[in-house]
Amino acid sequence: MASEDRYARHLALPGVGPEGQKKLAESNVLVIGAGGLGSPVLLYLAAAGVGRIGIVDDDVVSLSNLQRQVIHSSAHLSEKKVHSAKRRINQLNDDVDVVVYDARFTPTNALEILNQGWDIVVDGCDNLPTRYLVDDACSLVGLPWVYGSIYRFEGQVSVFNYKGGPCYRDLFSTAPPAESVPSCSEGGVLGVLPGVIGSLQANEALKLIIGFGDPLIGRLLLYDAESMKFNELTFGRDEGRNPISSLNDVSEMFAEPQWCIVADPRRTVEEGDTSTMGTMFQSISMADFISKRTDGWSPFILDVRSLMEFQQGHVASCDHQVAHDSVVSSIAQLPTDNDIVVHCKSGMRSQIAAMLLIQAGMDGSKLYNLDGGILAWQSALPEEIVQ
Repeated sequence: MASEDRYARHLALPGVGPEGQKKLAESNVLVIGAGGLGSPVLLYLAAAGVGRIGIVDDDVVSLSNLQRQVIHSSAHLSEKKVHSAKRRINQLNDDVDVVVYDARFTPTNALEILNQGWDIVVDGCDNLPTRYLVDDACSLVGLPWVYGSIYRFEGQVSVFNYKGGPCYRDLFSTAPPAESVPSCSEGGVLGVLPGVIGSLQANEALKLIIGFGDPLIGRLLLYDAESMKFNELTFGRDEGRNPISSLNDVSEMFAEPQWCIVADPRRTVEEGDTSTMGTMFQSISMADFISKRTDGWSPFILDVRSLMEFQQGHVASCDHQVAHDSVVSSIAQLPTDNDIVVHCKSGMRSQIAAMLLIQAGMDGSKLYNLDGGILAWQSALPEEIVQ
């Protein structure tokens, strides 16, 4: 009776009901990270009745976490996050079996952890090497995973490696330099943002477990908390990408100061799939940009950072500025007969901007994503930066 009372709203819900609730009770979900994203994910999975939840994290609770990491509290400062999270989960739902891994998720332990009976992995990590590791390791063991990412006022959600669907490396094949990606402490993050994105991740996980709805497979959901807008980018598998056979490449990202470059971000549309993009943009290094410009190349320069970032410093020759998630609104102002170099701070947001432009009908062969963004430009040609 107590179980029926707890899940009464699920039991009455078309698409879930007793059968769906049974699937939840028998499911095994591993959450990597018990921080901003992990907090709502863990709470909502536990409340929904997921039978077995794993938590991977080696950090301790600090006061600065509590602005957004709502699974923890002031009473548990300096306690390991996995233990703080486990306590809160079992206070919420003591039927949940919580397995804790007081460790960082690394190439050394990733496969061992993933091979302990998990059905789905949810990404709550806060750094790119771990995210690429999640993707590679899940590819090797055949596990789907739910991606979430936050930065300042923006978030992203998708589902990777589900029943032959695309992986993270199909979308972001090239990692930017490690020092070019700010952490939450450096870039800041709106406290409620991980609540929104983490809740969406939990929603996707429940959909995969129960088997209802349309999961975000081959779709990247973009959320802007400032404008309260959602956007969506569709993508497909990169059939030309070398399949993952080991964790050697991603191990280099953990071992070396500079993260390894693993693939060319140029991709082609899947045969018969008109929902994905056609000819993809090209990636260009600052050195190659300078060389081509010296030979007479004069591309259109598109800055897709925020207006505030642009005002703090921009390339003197910039032709147009628009936030990356609003770039399609400026498509009429972009040339169709000239190459366009798209840049942001480090090269990640500009990839999304280029993809959005291609999805809106632009010729991807004329789009170039600047590796390293304005940071690379400032390092190579500081005299061309207007402060």
